[in-house]
Amino acid sequence: MVSTAAYGTWPSPIDAALAASHDGRPEFADTVGEEVWWTEPRPAEDGRRTLVRRRADGTTATVLPEPWNVRSRVIEYGGVPWAGAARPPEEGGALVVFVHHADQRLYAYAPDGTEPPRPLTPVSATGDGLRWVDPHLHPDRGARGEVWCVLEEFTGPSPTDVRRVIAAVPLDGSAADDRGAVRELSDDRHRFVTGPELSHDGRRVAWIAWDHPRMPWEGTVVMIAEVTAEGTFTGVRPLVGDIGESVVQVEWDRDGSLVFVSDISGWWELQRIRPDAVAGAVVPSSRLSSGRNEEFGGPLWKIGQRWFRLLDNGLIAVIHGRGTTALGLLDPETGELVDAAGPWTAWSATLAVQDTRVIGIAASPRTSHEVVELDTATGHTRTVGAPHQDAVDPAYYPEPQVRTFTGPGGRDVHAHVYPPRNPERTGPDGEQAPYVVWAHGGPTGSSALVLDLEIAYFTSRGIGVAEVNYGGSTGYGRAYRERLTGQWGVVDVEDCAAVALALAEEGTADRARLAIRGGSAGGWTAAASLTGTDVYACGAISYPILDLEGWATGETHDFESRYLESLVGPYAEVPERYRERSPINRTDRLTAPFVLLQGLDDPICPPVQCERFLARIEGRGIPHAYLTFAGESHGFRRTGTLVRALEAELSLYLQTFGIARTDVPVLELTR
Repeated sequence: MVSTAAYGTWPSPIDAALAASHDGRPEFADTVGEEVWWTEPRPAEDGRRTLVRRRADGTTATVLPEPWNVRSRVIEYGGVPWAGAARPPEEGGALVVFVHHADQRLYAYAPDGTEPPRPLTPVSATGDGLRWVDPHLHPDRGARGEVWCVLEEFTGPSPTDVRRVIAAVPLDGSAADDRGAVRELSDDRHRFVTGPELSHDGRRVAWIAWDHPRMPWEGTVVMIAEVTAEGTFTGVRPLVGDIGESVVQVEWDRDGSLVFVSDISGWWELQRIRPDAVAGAVVPSSRLSSGRNEEFGGPLWKIGQRWFRLLDNGLIAVIHGRGTTALGLLDPETGELVDAAGPWTAWSATLAVQDTRVIGIAASPRTSHEVVELDTATGHTRTVGAPHQDAVDPAYYPEPQVRTFTGPGGRDVHAHVYPPRNPERTGPDGEQAPYVVWAHGGPTGSSALVLDLEIAYFTSRGIGVAEVNYGGSTGYGRAYRERLTGQWGVVDVEDCAAVALALAEEGTADRARLAIRGGSAGGWTAAASLTGTDVYACGAISYPILDLEGWATGETHDFESRYLESLVGPYAEVPERYRERSPINRTDRLTAPFVLLQGLDDPICPPVQCERFLARIEGRGIPHAYLTFAGESHGFRRTGTLVRALEAELSLYLQTFGIARTDVPVLELTR
């Protein structure tokens, strides 16, 4: 029986603890022999990530117990943190090499044996020490076997005192206490590099590189080299890529050609090139996926992300789409593209192949992220890991609406709108629902069309959510992505406001009960919106950027330390723009209540920015709360933190919107 109740008062079985227990997703799937392995979050175990294996008999097991935490901190966002190889039982069974988050050392482990993980790399007391990512196992190379990967080495106390190279680490542990035993395979001519992709004949290697001030979605270059019998790189040279071309993945084909994803056409598309192309000449490459106006790649936020894999039968498994994504099989000869069957609308940038199988990670509006297998011989798909299980009646899940709104100047603004939904309640006639606009992080990123119990936490209570893929978001081509060039704090704010106001004008949302929330770059957009518009009644701001000048002058990590040069402009040329757009300098315009959520160990958006912001509003009578979380970094991972943050956010909305509930802890607001 459906009854009528005011929006925001509806009872819901989705509490904050349930939403927190489903936070995070499996990542970095690959095969080890016949087995499928991946990393998986454990919010209740201090937010660590473990390694999980699916054996050939279909059973799954956790490879690494507490306290092992499989996560790299290279460029702070990390990347592929493990690699595995199958070995016969007499040689100890499977071998895995992984990065342990606590000390960032590489470890080797044979999970079928009895010995604990053993360190392969040393520690360093200089700055943030040594970090590793995107390992590639070569157990038969050299006398001892090696793992080739990216080394990030700090050379001083500053976050920008750092160099990155491709390095070879011996598998016998001889480098565990000896930095000199690590062989550097590339020089440090480039600030950033990805892991080395070795050709099938072992004679060539390729990787992606880029330098400040560009981000990898702005301009990268593909480097190649010859590999000697001794395992050194010679003849290092650029092959393809430029300042205005973003190449985000490379992979060698069996014929010796190199397949890569480039956005030179305005969309990330697959191309092929011969390695003997002459640098500086017209590059003889062929486009394999052109003319579709779809993305076959994405922003390289994590080292080692994969949007395609080559199969032995000549087909290419690809993740592609516009806004939403699908897994497809591309015939590079005919251009025919056939998508895998299934409900999934968002595929993570991780693919693996084994014989005729393709392994990926995907989700849909009705299912959380799960490990999926496509058998290319039969066309059948199935879930093989982290299967979705309905924690509540799916009738409480939100039903998304994929919409395109009109922004300033008639520009398109893409969004996913989630109206309130509860099988036992409906809103009163004539009452519009409160809505929260969600601004995603990045800002060079996007909101995916997937089941998110945090969204359901609000919609099942009668509060709508609108996720805005504002100008600057990925998934809609380079031109859409570059709308934010020089316009951060303008276009993102305008686009979010356009969606919020359109929902109010059409009668979907209550104009007086609009809120905005965001984390990281989304926290910036939320704060800039509260200090620059009168659209929202309140806001939830998590680990934000609040002071552009501080961020541009040493208050963040190396990877994004010059990101603002494209988002805002070179600081030396437009310092007044940095000051004018920063929420910290517009607190005199702030009147709306807010909650500020911050991890105390955040190296990307440090707490000092929040502290300065709060000092500016002291004594102004603006209702607010500041919640800090020890042990949390950029993005919350622990169950207790996730629960506290979600309940605090809901309490802010209830107090601001005048909604009475007794089942949510009251957030104390100070003035």
